[in-house]
Amino acid sequence: MRRRWKWFLGILAVVLVLAYAIAFLIDEPLRRLTERQMNARMTGYTARIGHLNFHPIGFAVDLRDVVVVQDAHPDPPVLRVRRLTASVQWSAIIHGRIVADFAMDDPEAYVDRTHLVRELEDPTPVEEHGWQEALQAIYPLKLNEFRIRDGTVTYVDSERAQPVTLRDLQVVINDVRNVRSAPDVYPSPVRVEGVVFDAGRLRVEGHADFLRVPHLGVKGHVALEQVPLDALRQVVARYGFTLAAGTFSGAGNVEYAPEVKVVDLDEVRIDGLRADYAYRAHTAEPVKAAAEATAEAAKEVANEPGILLKAKRIRAGGATVGFVNEEASPRYRVFLADTDLVLENFSNQRTEGTATAKLTGRFMGSGATMVRATFRPEVDGPDFDLDARTENTDLKAMNDLLRAQAKVDVVSGVFSVYSEVRVKHGRVEGYVKPLFQDVDVYSAGQDEDKSFGQKLKEKAVEVIGKVLQNRPRDEVATVVPISGPLENPKASTWETLIGLVRNAFFEAIVPGFERARGLRR
Repeated sequence: MRRRWKWFLGILAVVLVLAYAIAFLIDEPLRRLTERQMNARMTGYTARIGHLNFHPIGFAVDLRDVVVVQDAHPDPPVLRVRRLTASVQWSAIIHGRIVADFAMDDPEAYVDRTHLVRELEDPTPVEEHGWQEALQAIYPLKLNEFRIRDGTVTYVDSERAQPVTLRDLQVVINDVRNVRSAPDVYPSPVRVEGVVFDAGRLRVEGHADFLRVPHLGVKGHVALEQVPLDALRQVVARYGFTLAAGTFSGAGNVEYAPEVKVVDLDEVRIDGLRADYAYRAHTAEPVKAAAEATAEAAKEVANEPGILLKAKRIRAGGATVGFVNEEASPRYRVFLADTDLVLENFSNQRTEGTATAKLTGRFMGSGATMVRATFRPEVDGPDFDLDARTENTDLKAMNDLLRAQAKVDVVSGVFSVYSEVRVKHGRVEGYVKPLFQDVDVYSAGQDEDKSFGQKLKEKAVEVIGKVLQNRPRDEVATVVPISGPLENPKASTWETLIGLVRNAFFEAIVPGFERARGLRR
């Protein structure tokens, strides 16, 4: 009996040695074959496999140093994988199924802006690039589990921009079906965790259908926590935005499939935002183009069946946001500090009802500001009411603006403005009432470097202003009515709102100051 066992073990050892010897001999031919088949099934991309090891026991394949490049822009590669393992799941064989498990260790996906531009220029639809077929070329069995361990995704906007990253990415996908499912069925559980921009956290719990046509479908709960926005500073800089600080958090349900697209967020929070928009001639056109594209996209999805964009509450707290006119002489900045914004029931669907917004802050760091707005479902264009007031702003803080727009400045004074506006059926009705108190234009100390003509002009303005003042309250008010058709009745609500604010400032407030001081330009 003992002798038989010796023979059995000896034969088994010989078989194993032969198996590994054969596996060693076929590793390189198999590597070349696998690489060739992968590239035959992908369009616009090329894969290279550094090493391939076939394991007879376990019927597993290890690929090492896998690199995938975009043919149109091969440097840098879009994907590097230190190790990719495919193996039979033996427990499934007991139940009569032959399936495989895939695992990627330390994959690094790298995308720069050129990659995206090239992809947009490629006439081949995304679903025809053959990624699934390329994966099956590595291992022909159907997938039961796909796992990513310690993945990294890096995006670079330009050579001078700091990369933004998603790291420590852990992904587990189970039960990847090889048969198509009904439109409302997502058979494959998905779990994703990662670190966003070195500090924020990402969590996804949901399901997917990887065979949905023309692209995959996913449905689940997504949560982002404390994502630092300043990581995007160089991305948004090309559009004239300066982003210094702030964090983003949000959570809600997402469904993305060919038949339906839903983003239903419970709450979105932006905390401690510090941002300015600087108007420059060379950035104005890109900003305008981006705004027009965004507005067009918003119109396309407005009330579109199958597309729901909704946020129960959007909050921005402790923000300071400003507008800088770099083209004016002198350059000036207007800003709102200590800003708190609450937007409730935001949606692209009129069936979701009315949205409300409340904003508070301090204009130029001093003027107590309150804005309330009600946005009704759009039927034939923007439909909203706006009630705004800013009180007791230190007018001296606005000197750069006054120098640029009215060619005059002040030594002291208080500025307030009140406005009510209603937009409906392509028309706007309302008023803007700027109010100026205790304005003192001329000061020998402040104006000692100015020309004699400018000093004389400002002194004349002050004298005329005193004649026009309401003596008991020492204030000057001018009511500017707003009535008539919208400049662009097909514009989005946000376009219309921004246009009204701009017109109120430069067509009512600054001229109101000039009238208050008796200046006629």
